[in-house]
Amino acid sequence: MINSSKITTVLFTISLTVILFSCKEKTKSTTDETYTAKQEIDWTQAHEYYLQHIKKTHQYLDSLNQTSPNSEEAKNYFIKARQAFKEAEPYASYLNPEVGHQANGPALPRLTDDTQRVLLPIGFQKIEESIYEGGVAENDFKREVELTNGLIKVLEDAIEKRKLNAQRFFIATHQQLMRIVSFGITGFDTPVSSLGLAETQASINNLRTVYELSLQPLITSKDKDLHQRFLKQNQKAIDFIEKNPDFESFDRYTFLRECFNPMMRSWVEIRKTSAIWQPVNNKPFNFEAPTFFEDNSFNIDYFRQVTNRKPSEAKIALGKRLFFEENLSESSKMSCATCHIPSKAYADGMVTNLNNEGKPLQRNSPTLVNAVFQKGFFWDGRAESLLAQISGVFTNEEEFNSAVHEFSGDIAKDSSYVKDFEEVFGKKVNYTNAETIKALSAYISTLNGFSSKFDKNMRGEENTFTAQEKLGMNLFMGKALCATCHFMPLTSGTVPPFFTDTEKEVIGVPETAENKTLDSDTGFYFMYEEAIQKGMFKTPTIRNVAQTAPYMHNGVYNNLEQVVDFYNKGGGGGLGFDLPHQTLPFDNLELTQEEQQALVAFMKTLNDLPREN
Repeated sequence: MINSSKITTVLFTISLTVILFSCKEKTKSTTDETYTAKQEIDWTQAHEYYLQHIKKTHQYLDSLNQTSPNSEEAKNYFIKARQAFKEAEPYASYLNPEVGHQANGPALPRLTDDTQRVLLPIGFQKIEESIYEGGVAENDFKREVELTNGLIKVLEDAIEKRKLNAQRFFIATHQQLMRIVSFGITGFDTPVSSLGLAETQASINNLRTVYELSLQPLITSKDKDLHQRFLKQNQKAIDFIEKNPDFESFDRYTFLRECFNPMMRSWVEIRKTSAIWQPVNNKPFNFEAPTFFEDNSFNIDYFRQVTNRKPSEAKIALGKRLFFEENLSESSKMSCATCHIPSKAYADGMVTNLNNEGKPLQRNSPTLVNAVFQKGFFWDGRAESLLAQISGVFTNEEEFNSAVHEFSGDIAKDSSYVKDFEEVFGKKVNYTNAETIKALSAYISTLNGFSSKFDKNMRGEENTFTAQEKLGMNLFMGKALCATCHFMPLTSGTVPPFFTDTEKEVIGVPETAENKTLDSDTGFYFMYEEAIQKGMFKTPTIRNVAQTAPYMHNGVYNNLEQVVDFYNKGGGGGLGFDLPHQTLPFDNLELTQEEQQALVAFMKTLNDLPREN
């Protein structure tokens, strides 16, 4: 992540908002005769465990504030504070996701949603930069620690006020398991110090500890073999990290397949066996899925807009038909499939497609596969929902050029369309494109693929990765830092474990493949014209990436080798462009030719045909 010393135009302020999410309690009775009233779960000790560790975090930060940022003592207290935080993080960040993310999020400036003020970065990752990279004044360092400690105090208050129960426990634990996959073993949490593996150990140990403090008596009474299997798998995961502590050489392929996923399967089975909580349907996860790499690991309805959830088969079928309908456009020459061709993984294979007058559009057409899992649409991320994105295509003068409140006359004359619309939306005197957009969104939300070679290997259905592909995966999730922006397992910028935001980055894409001039497209900058957002674009998924060339928002690179070379050189900053706010977490990667080829080989394992739900 960028160093705050590069930021010269930001305001030094902080806005702390305590957002406490309450969950409707749901309980499920059991007919198991061994589960008596005396065996009901006492959450007191597990709750106290989380509380004591958030208090320890607070105490270690107090001690850190008494040290010099350049001292070994500072590193020691920083490490202890972070490890204590990881022990408390599941429950603390469940109770207050916004503050939890501030405390442990990227060391990047950000705009407030309400006032659009630029806030300097705070939190553990900013403190980490100051300690491990230096160059910060002692007073500024103390201010960073004090502000971070203020966040921790907010989290401590939340834990004190809200007692642990089954629903909070199981959701919080699921979120923490996702953090291990997305943040811990990838280096996202600790991009400078590379403490992620040790902290992953702490998180896995935490899982066992809170289990022993709460569920263990119940599970041993119901299924002693499951209990023993889980403990054995938990210890295997801890031991694997213990024996392989080096961040760059850590074998994530083997760890996920042989250690983490078996442990998670048992954990899901423990939750089911306990029979004390019925999973909710208002979270991004399908809690019944045994791992995060299944074809149904995510709850698609969570990602759909509220007004378009649980679409009927008839609505999806209508949307599919409309997807290929050129009469939706004012010119009757463009359909969704003009730029999103199914045989090309719902991209189009062009640098940029053509507008309704036959002239080049501004940007490359991205894939629609797994588009529903985004929280930002168009390359600049300006649309917050799939419905808004489709509406934008309708109203764009260069594309459909058709107002949302209007309706195509040609479609209105087609009796088969009238029948389909009546079945889905009921009989109306006049339909508008609003109904069309809902049907299209329902169809596009089904274009999901999670059965690639990568997925099948992670699930253990096959063991077919070559040595080169394994190296590539380990580089992607490790040394090359790809997964610190393309979060696993979706490989997009939609941020786990809450999936409420899709990240946008400034990486400095060139105008041509010669890499000599910065592209003039300023991306998201048009929204607020803040310097930190100049040249900012959303982080897309790289699933099916081998099928969706050319690459980048302007289609500048024809192959993945060129893309990897761009990142290896340090993005636009590494090419010599003036980019004071570049957000890449490195200056250059120093990957060998063999490593670059391995990355390309791994990305090709993400090829998949979408499964329409």
